[in-house]
Order: sequence, then structure tokens, then C-alpha cells
Amino acid sequence: MLLNSALFKIYKAPILLIIASIICYAIFAYDLIRTDYLKLVSLYFALFILFFKLVQIFKHNIKGLTYISFGIRAIFILSIPNLSQDFYRFIWDGRMIIEGINPFLFTPYSFIEQNEFPIAQAQELFIGMGELNASHFSNYPPLNQLCFLIAALFSSKSILGSVVVIRLLIIAADFGTLHFGFKLLDKLSLPAHHIFWYILNPFIIIELTGNLHFEGLMIFFLVWGLYLLHINKWKYSAVVFALSVSVKLIPLMFLPLLFQKLGWKKSIGFYTITGLVNLLLFLPFYSTEFVQNYTNTVALWFQNFEFNASLYYIAREVGYTFRGRNEIAIIGSYIPKLVIIFVLILTFLRKNKTTKQLITAMLLVLTFYYFTATTIHPWYVATLLLLSVFTKYKFPLVWSFVIILSYLAYLNVNKADKAENLWIIALEYAIVYGVFFWEVLIKKAPKLEA
Repeated sequence: MLLNSALFKIYKAPILLIIASIICYAIFAYDLIRTDYLKLVSLYFALFILFFKLVQIFKHNIKGLTYISFGIRAIFILSIPNLSQDFYRFIWDGRMIIEGINPFLFTPYSFIEQNEFPIAQAQELFIGMGELNASHFSNYPPLNQLCFLIAALFSSKSILGSVVVIRLLIIAADFGTLHFGFKLLDKLSLPAHHIFWYILNPFIIIELTGNLHFEGLMIFFLVWGLYLLHINKWKYSAVVFALSVSVKLIPLMFLPLLFQKLGWKKSIGFYTITGLVNLLLFLPFYSTEFVQNYTNTVALWFQNFEFNASLYYIAREVGYTFRGRNEIAIIGSYIPKLVIIFVLILTFLRKNKTTKQLITAMLLVLTFYYFTATTIHPWYVATLLLLSVFTKYKFPLVWSFVIILSYLAYLNVNKADKAENLWIIALEYAIVYGVFFWEVLIKKAPKLEA
């Protein structure tokens, strides 16, 4: 008894931090709705403070941080996501595939309006995903669809059962990110505990494990691919990179940046392997109608949807002032062009020969895209956060903290609608841009290649 009391006194601070974290995460997982903004923001801020203290205390105890990171994830196992309804569409697509129906060819709404219910719990899933989601074709690439299918195979009649399966897949991906993150940090002579700015971050735990977003799986393949590229196994890297693209399309914009590191012959080989693997993965879903539906659905993110944007909202206001209408279609059409130009500038006018230089370039490219995009959902920032682990830049970590403000768009509205307060969005981006310009232009973050 005396021994236990003595141990508690020695480890009192970390034990209390862990207990407080467990309580806060349990409340977040099982007793929170996203319209309760005071509870949402208070819990999130508290979790961030606890997270910082835990990383500081345990930074030399990697095993301890690992146990804490995945022990916390286990809290969410039986919870239903409370900040996003996208998982209903994931379950719908998986059950469509198991019924032999191509999810890229039919919208959920097309069935429901005909009073047809092609899968178990179709009505519940339709209501859960909302009419906006249900009225569009699926835009989730093949490996995403494979995960949805796995969930349907293990649980074809229970929404909670499907959620548990998807969550276990995402947690498994985080294990992989931790493993290859450690290995890459070691190769780059960076502190091992840096990976926990990602793995233990409340933003990552809540958005990926909690809300079931597949950025975690994409990031796992991306880190694995970067590690293979660093150890000169570029062919294997190309295959793994292709898998990352087949979860989310975002890594496609990184391809040109590989040119300097690989040279033109290996680059062509890398691009060819990446393209062929993705063609093979898309092949089971291929049809002329699929290509049209998929292309149109992806285009919606540039020319129809808007949420939590920064520079775009300024451009939109200019459009209202001089044209009297929302010019999203015109503005959105320029965004891909601007991103391509920026990618080419970094590809040919900046040194990207070392892995550190390459990752920094990836971070800057993705940042430019997010600063100009019309839609920035919170979980998008996960990729920025992961890339920042291998650089000296901390603005993605700051963004992962203030991104919670974007959820205040759901105040006093039903869960299918959003009503953004532009002053809150301005506050979020004022902080992010302030840190970004301080690090990049004023502080001039040290060149990693030095």
C-alpha cells in the first residue's frame, strides 16, 4: 500500500493527465453533439492542452506515448461519429458493392425516390448521410471502396457493426503510420517523438478514429512510400504511392515534385507504375458512364461546394461587389490552374533533391492548394500535419488546433445544413496565416537541407 502511494506521488502528474484525457475523450465520443458548441470547443481545447503536456512529459518514453495513443483510440470503438455523417455513405457504398451494384453509377437518392431499398437499412443510411450527399455519385477511389466492402462483409445489417470494422481499419493504418514514421524520422536524424505531434494529436484521434475519415489510410501509404523512396526502393515506392492515390486523389499533386530527386528516367518509371496500378484498381468499376460521373463529382469540389475557405471567400466577396452574384464556377475553374503553376514553380525553381527538401515542397504545395480551395473540411489538414512532422514548420500543428472553429458553422441548424460565421472563419485563418508568414517569411525557418 505504501509502495503504491509512493509510486502515485512520483507519477502523479502523468497519471492525472492520462485520466483527464480518458474522461474528456469518453465525453467527446459518447456525450456530445456538434451543435453544442460550448462543450465541443471546451473539450477540444482541454484535450489539446493535455496532449501537449503528455508529449512533453513522455517524449523520451516512446513506448508510453504509444500505449496512450492507442489506448485512447480504443475509447471510440463502440461510438457513432458525432461530427460527420460521411460514414453513412461509406456503409452505403460497401453494401451496394456486396449486392453487385456499382456505387459510381447510381446515387442513393435515385433509389429512395423510386421507393426502392437495394440494401439493408437503406432508409436509415439515406437519412443519416443527408440529401446533399445522397444526391451525388460516389467520389471515393477503389481502396476506399475496398474498405467499405470489408465493412459490409463483416456487418451487412448493423450500422454500429460496420462503424466498428471501419474504425479498426483506420486504427490499423495509424499503427502503420507510426511504424514508418519512426523509421523515416530515424533516417532523417530527427527526434522519434515528433511523430506523436500527429499520432497523439486530438485532431487526428477525433477526425480519423472518431469520425472515420480515410485520410489516415492515405497518409499511411504516403509515409510508407516516402520511406521506401528515401532508401532508394523507388519501384516499390511507386506501388505504395499509387495505393495512397487510390484512397484519396490528393497525392497526385506531389508527383511532379519527384522529378529532381529521381531524374527523368526514374521519374517516368515512377509515374508509369503509379498510373498502371491505379488503372488496375479502377478497372472493376470502369464504364463510360463511370468516367463521366466521377469527373463531374470531383469537379463539384471546385465549382459548387464551399466551406471554411480563406482566399476564395475574399474572391467571392469581390464577385458579389462587382457582379452581384456568387462567381464560384469561374473562380473554381482557376484554382486547379493556379495549383499546377505553383507545383511547376516548386518543381523546377526550387531544390527538391533530398527527402527533407521533397517533403517540405509537398507541404508548401498542399498548403497553397488549401489556402486557395473553395472547400476545406477539418480532416483535410491531417496530411499537412503529417508532412510537418518531418519539417521545421509548425503552422499545420496550429491549424489542427484552431480548425475546431469551423464546426461552429453548425450552430442552431440541423445536421444537414451549415451557416458559417465569416468572423469566426476570419479568426481561424488570421491565426493560421499569421504563424505561416512568421515561419516562412519573417522567421525564415531553417533550411532542412543544411
